[in-house]
Amino acid sequence: MSTTLRFGPELRRLRQEAGLTLTEFSVALNYDKGYLSKVERGERSASPELARRCDAFLGANGELQRLVVHSEPDSDTAETPATPSPWLVGRRAVLAAGTGSLIDLGLKLGGQASSAAAPLLPSFRTQFDQLRKLGQSTAPKVLLPLLETQTRTVAGLAAGTPSATRAPALLLASRFAEFTGWMAQEAGDNGAALAWTAEAAELARAGGDPYLGSYALVRRALVTFYDGDAAGTVALARRAQSEGLPPRIRGLAAQREAQGHAIAGNERGCLRSLDRARELLDSDDAHSSAEPVIGTSHVGDPAAMTTGWCLHDLGRPKAAAEVLDRECRRLPPHALRTRARYGFRRSLAHAASGEVEHACTIAGELLAVMPALPSATVNSDVRRLARELSRFRSSRAVRDLQPALARVLAPAHD
Repeated sequence: MSTTLRFGPELRRLRQEAGLTLTEFSVALNYDKGYLSKVERGERSASPELARRCDAFLGANGELQRLVVHSEPDSDTAETPATPSPWLVGRRAVLAAGTGSLIDLGLKLGGQASSAAAPLLPSFRTQFDQLRKLGQSTAPKVLLPLLETQTRTVAGLAAGTPSATRAPALLLASRFAEFTGWMAQEAGDNGAALAWTAEAAELARAGGDPYLGSYALVRRALVTFYDGDAAGTVALARRAQSEGLPPRIRGLAAQREAQGHAIAGNERGCLRSLDRARELLDSDDAHSSAEPVIGTSHVGDPAAMTTGWCLHDLGRPKAAAEVLDRECRRLPPHALRTRARYGFRRSLAHAASGEVEHACTIAGELLAVMPALPSATVNSDVRRLARELSRFRSSRAVRDLQPALARVLAPAHD
């Protein structure tokens, strides 16, 4: 029996067991009664969004979600084969002692490399902070060449530095490589994102930090999360929560596990992981590192923001909107990429709650800045928002928003 034919009767059975008429059910979910009737009769298929809402409202513990065939991953977030980038750091050249070059960048320090490395590192650390800030308001494809070059340059400093003082340069290069991987994912190149993340882990390991490799699992779990692979996301995130790892990495991994549970409809597992994330990220040890912050540096309470994100995926849009409203107000004004990421999720939660005009107001402000900072990952929520709003075509606010939505979602042309 097809998924559509199984889902409808099961939905009707659960609704009737809850003592709800179809009219009451449609009002509670903000869905058209006629559409829900066709879904129950197997004449229309249910979207994953509808399955989540029904699951949460009827307390089905993910049963209805499991009956819905997930759509194919979005084309601009689906993983592509990892092809070598011409900018990727040559590991052997970087890690071999005494190479004395800056990886063919034309910055020739010759025999002075050893003495020059130490005073240059603070300048590169400042540049890293500036580039990370610039990433909030710049298109990833514009920023990537500069990030890749700086990664090679700092790794080159390490190559020409005595082994006793090489570690700080390798560690900083690893952070450049990790951020480069994130920008590659934002540009829609998951293959390059994973390659740069692996590069970052190896550089960090060579610099004496064995932990960034575990954070690489969290980054890989982000790719599987946006591909809709709940089981893969949870499995990768759990591997990064071993005892002995730094609390911040374990906390970020627990957040990612929660997101995996949420898209699987496992509310208990999601909330349990969020509690663990909150405890780890609030610990003193999670704030004690002098190195660049791993993960987001613009969200004041990552666990709270992730809670709002997960509540929507669990089919609880009203609760999600309340949390996201509060947390989005705390985001710094300059963090445009972060504001867009969580702002569209906030708009989506309001739309799913039936607050269509408010959802359009939020989205309209964000859509105005999206052409300047395109994001493959944010676009996944923009598409979901477009589908959600398509149920309210008679709304003038929705009609007015459609041209801006179409411009952001139109395929890019080089």
